[in-house]
Amino acid sequence: MTTVWFIRHAESISNANMITTHPAQSEITELGHKQAEFIVPTFTNRPDLIVVSPYVRTWQTAVPTIEYFKPVQVEEWPVHEFTYLHPERYNGTRGSDRADFARAYWHRNDPFEKEMDEGESFAEMVERIEDMMERLREQEHQFIAVFSHGLFLRAMIWMQLMRPVDPTPGLMLRYRHFILGFQLPNAAIIKTTVPKEGPIQLQGIFYDHVPEEFQHKRQELKVHNKVQNPA
Repeated sequence: MTTVWFIRHAESISNANMITTHPAQSEITELGHKQAEFIVPTFTNRPDLIVVSPYVRTWQTAVPTIEYFKPVQVEEWPVHEFTYLHPERYNGTRGSDRADFARAYWHRNDPFEKEMDEGESFAEMVERIEDMMERLREQEHQFIAVFSHGLFLRAMIWMQLMRPVDPTPGLMLRYRHFILGFQLPNAAIIKTTVPKEGPIQLQGIFYDHVPEEFQHKRQELKVHNKVQNPA
């Protein structure tokens, strides 16, 4: 059985409703850099492997941890965010500018839709999570830290509750309801153990390592939640 910590990236410019260029290129903010530093002291044991998504904001979040434990094995896995909108939607826009497109996507509720042919479908995200879990089960490491994203990690938890997961419109709607009711703050840590077979064991979701003055401002959270989880 492997101990796996799933860590959401620190605050990004998109989370702060700032202008972006591409979903993979959104950097973390000044506040995000501080949040990333607070992650390091939470480790009481040295990770055997650090997994990072290909998106810039997860790499930036992971850097303080990687530097602290250097030399440490680091791998890039496809644990990036569920980017259901076409990447071009992000070019020169804020999250609030994309809200109508996001709302329309969720209202169409098509698990196989690739928005404007290049957005990721819900079914594809489900497959990525299943692939990640299988890859984790194959590891011989004792302790793995995975730096990933909010929608992706909440889907991972949701899938453990809903098994088996078949990407139908009904299940996609249930996922949407789940993320509306379950928030995962930036730099939060989901501590789990992953057995070779069967569902993961959730030990808890931790956020008390980030002091209140370094957490999201209330208004920023409100804007971000409206965009990611449109009513």
